[in-house]
Amino acid sequence: MNHILAIFLSFSVFVKAAEKPNVVIIFCDDLGYGDIGCFGAEGYKTPNIDSIAKDGAKFTDFYVAQAVCSASRAALMTGCYSNRVGISGALSHRSKNGLNPDETTIAELLKGQGYATAAFGKWHLGYQEKFLPVNQGFDEYHGYPYSNDMWPRGPIKFVKGYPDLPVFDNGKIIRRELDQSEMTNTLTKRAVSFIEKTKDAPFFLYLAHPQPHVPLYVSDDRKGSSEKGIFGDVIQEIDWSTGEVLRALEKKGVADNTFVIFTSDNGPWMVFGNHAGNVGDLRGSKGTSWEGGVRVPCVMRFPGKIKAGSVVKTPLMTIDLLPTIAGLVDAPLPKKEIDGKDAWKVIVGEQSEPVQEAYFFYYRGNDLESMRMGKWKLQFPHKARDGRSNQGNDGKTGKYGVEQVQLGLYDMDVDRGERTDVKAKHPVVLAKMQALADQKRVELGDSLKKIKGAENRESGKAPLADWAK
Repeated sequence: MNHILAIFLSFSVFVKAAEKPNVVIIFCDDLGYGDIGCFGAEGYKTPNIDSIAKDGAKFTDFYVAQAVCSASRAALMTGCYSNRVGISGALSHRSKNGLNPDETTIAELLKGQGYATAAFGKWHLGYQEKFLPVNQGFDEYHGYPYSNDMWPRGPIKFVKGYPDLPVFDNGKIIRRELDQSEMTNTLTKRAVSFIEKTKDAPFFLYLAHPQPHVPLYVSDDRKGSSEKGIFGDVIQEIDWSTGEVLRALEKKGVADNTFVIFTSDNGPWMVFGNHAGNVGDLRGSKGTSWEGGVRVPCVMRFPGKIKAGSVVKTPLMTIDLLPTIAGLVDAPLPKKEIDGKDAWKVIVGEQSEPVQEAYFFYYRGNDLESMRMGKWKLQFPHKARDGRSNQGNDGKTGKYGVEQVQLGLYDMDVDRGERTDVKAKHPVVLAKMQALADQKRVELGDSLKKIKGAENRESGKAPLADWAK
């Protein structure tokens, strides 16, 4: 009798797991707000990415927590502002810190629910063994520990002292990347293979493209395929990759039970001119807390759940994805405090009110530079880099300027380009936002005001690997 009961319980767990939705996150690097077709891109086509919006929803006011690589990815993975978990900037081969293994990632959350998990592409949350994806909830990993510019080759001589770009397979370096032109193809094949071979369990796929971060590389198959040079070719290859993933879901018969999210880690690196993307009518770019740095294109699809062709204008941020996914699969939230909120009702159009009273944009170590509350955006006084006024071209960098940002209030409904300061006309709104910012400073600090937060947690620490010395 006990044996029969055990079999029944085991079968019940299997059925429950099988009913849970699959989750796919496609995360691009430096893809700007205006860089895909349904957000206004010209000179190339993105039919596969656009199809996600056609079959699901387009999010016009979707944000990352910080406009820089590692910090943005830490927020996505943990549902926390990146300064809460001690990650800032872009970690290099000389960094001794990484995402603390004590933090709960989306992969760990889903793995606890019986999911198969895989990450392919750029990680950038620490390259030492303890920080790698296979030790942060992913069953399988193939990719790169940091940005593709962190190497000694290519059309742009970014930095001195970098070793050849290491390629990790699970926890080991299997080779050094000498030619990046097959990068997108390889990652796509691994992603499709993971979908095809995963049996008897729901799965989580995290496909983190290193492109269109400079230096730009594209395979011979798609070289010269667009009207916009290599940048357009690269985006069309990412679109091809997206189509391969979508077709794999269809072929496996799981497309209707898969939540697909396509977005970017921050705005474009516009100091590189025609080798960078664009932000449409937004102000700023990567490395700034203007809209062009932190507002990114986002489309999502879940047939039967997200209404086809819908447009969501309610502000959301990557920190909201972890708790949303947790709610979707009935998983408990992490034990440690997170900042994100379950946004499922907003995503499916059942709610237009924001799930957060406000979103906060930090940069550098712990500078609170701006915030958004409802339709309002408030910039705090700070110095920002200007990467748009003196751009380079054809893989050569321009020269950054420095902009002194003043206290300014902007109405996103009519001025998402942040060009008309209206704080004098809305003193009550200004006062409320400043009060919320003061509360956040008590919680997470603000280096601009020399305030230390009470709730910041430590990143993980590890010595440099021998190959990186």
